[in-house]
Amino acid sequence: MASSFLRVSLLFISLYTADGFRIYELDRCVFNSSDLKDIEYIRSEYFNKVELARFSSSLGKFVGYTEDGLKQADYWNKDNSLLAGLRALKETYCKQHVDNAYRAALTKSAEPYVRLSSTAPSGGKHSAMLVCSVYDFYPKQIRVKWTRDGQEVTSDVTSTDELADGDWYYQIHSHLEYTPSRSGEKISCMVEHASLREPLITDWDPSMPESERNKIAIGASGLILGLVLSLAGFIYYKRKARGRILVPSS
Repeated sequence: MASSFLRVSLLFISLYTADGFRIYELDRCVFNSSDLKDIEYIRSEYFNKVELARFSSSLGKFVGYTEDGLKQADYWNKDNSLLAGLRALKETYCKQHVDNAYRAALTKSAEPYVRLSSTAPSGGKHSAMLVCSVYDFYPKQIRVKWTRDGQEVTSDVTSTDELADGDWYYQIHSHLEYTPSRSGEKISCMVEHASLREPLITDWDPSMPESERNKIAIGASGLILGLVLSLAGFIYYKRKARGRILVPSS
């Protein structure tokens, strides 16, 4: 999980109220790995939602952001015992919580789900391209491969790297360029992942292009809607007819 894109904060708030004015401290452990060098401890001092001053373990001192905050930061920076205690919190406070967070995350796994689709290749000698898209899996390590009639296909296969979604999950996309050689052949996408007890195999159904299946689905939906509206109109007409009073003509 140690990667440059990940940035997580552990937040802890202390709140004080006096005469309607709100004063509070916000403690954060910001990290992108469990290594101590990649952890930063930050304490921010707020007054009525305005950040007055901030201590950062990277700087080792307070920095003020308002006129009062500059004065307060200068005062705190003269207290060596206070600064020493805050600097130590990076290791004594943040490291423990970060390690716990990583242990909790690394013991979990999320099963992927797979979508197969077809698209026209941008060029080359093949007439079709299949795309095996694998979503929402964790941890990152995964293997995606193609099989034809149970045999692994190694040529004309390209794959993306594992792409981070930004929420601890990943996705990956594998492409197979191919020319259908005979009817009845079975092309499958096989996924192997730590969350799975056995490989997840998804078979491609070449009986109808995806665009044609979509057209039929839309047409069927329209037909059903038309039948429902016709039935509703017929029922309305019958009810109106029962409510009429026939008056004989003279």
